[in-house]
Amino acid sequence: MKNRRLLAALVATPLTFMTLGTAPVAQASEVKVVAAKVTLSRTTVAVASLNTVPVTVTVEGSGHGESVYVRFKRVSGSGPEDEFFSMPLKLVDGNGNPGLWRGTLNVPSTANGTIEPDGVYSGEYIYGAEPGEPDPVTSPPVLTVNGTHVPKLTALITPKVVPYNQPWTIRYTVTDSQTGKPYGTKLKLWVREDNRCVESLGNETSLTDANGNITLKYGASPNGDWLHCMMLPGKPAPVGGIAALVKRPAAISATPSRTSAPVGTIVPVNGTVTHGGGCPVNLQRLYGASAWRTVGTAKVRASGRFTLNAQPAYKGNIPYRAQLPACYNKVAGVSKTFTIRGV
Repeated sequence: MKNRRLLAALVATPLTFMTLGTAPVAQASEVKVVAAKVTLSRTTVAVASLNTVPVTVTVEGSGHGESVYVRFKRVSGSGPEDEFFSMPLKLVDGNGNPGLWRGTLNVPSTANGTIEPDGVYSGEYIYGAEPGEPDPVTSPPVLTVNGTHVPKLTALITPKVVPYNQPWTIRYTVTDSQTGKPYGTKLKLWVREDNRCVESLGNETSLTDANGNITLKYGASPNGDWLHCMMLPGKPAPVGGIAALVKRPAAISATPSRTSAPVGTIVPVNGTVTHGGGCPVNLQRLYGASAWRTVGTAKVRASGRFTLNAQPAYKGNIPYRAQLPACYNKVAGVSKTFTIRGV
């Protein structure tokens, strides 16, 4: 799923979020084989909105136990999801060396386009488990999915940039991407936070209103910067999802250790960035009436403090400021302008 990669990337940042990270695969095959043969009961399916259509999947191979599952990947098309997994396929013939396994792939509308099997795994799919090495699929069959009224997922955080001392909300919305309207019924969603966006989901669900909205309220806290996500339940994995990450202000301040110094003298500029450890910070000097240019760079320490070095280049008042580029979930911002007089 596209959202899996997004989620994984966001969780990897030192903040501790259609389309939302994980690494959902289960155990590796016990015995590696050259390839497995996969056949499908259908070559084309039509599926609308939040429904799924079952397709029977059959695997011929060796080196597996009583159960296997198949990973499918997108070949082409415009569906928002690009990775799918079958339900457990049960051994129906043989002892596994070789064997014949059969089960179901629940095809959602978010698969709109063409997908094909690209790996066979032993055991049962477990969301968030470490991936193993699959058996490749020889001559994979292509499944064409005609998905209509595909769900569109949005996440709105209010305010857009959340001050550290202010409460905030996330509103998740599910609408019909074809009509732009809600589906007209309450929908079950998986709403999660932090590692649960990329690990085991659990069983609890949240319910939208009839307009497809669900709003979560959070109190003022400096520790709400973790990933938030919402996913559409599916079997055995989500069939869509979206990540939401709280944006925080730059919250940067800077003060020179001296307000005047001989030309060419280095003047330390000390400052802080709230929850900005590891971020770069720039010292900028005003050229002319409005051109700010970077004249030095440092990194914010784990304590949130930083030190930049100013060096007056001429006699007279020289305006400076500290600037934080966008970093992790912090938006770009600048400190108040301060002046160092060259003498």
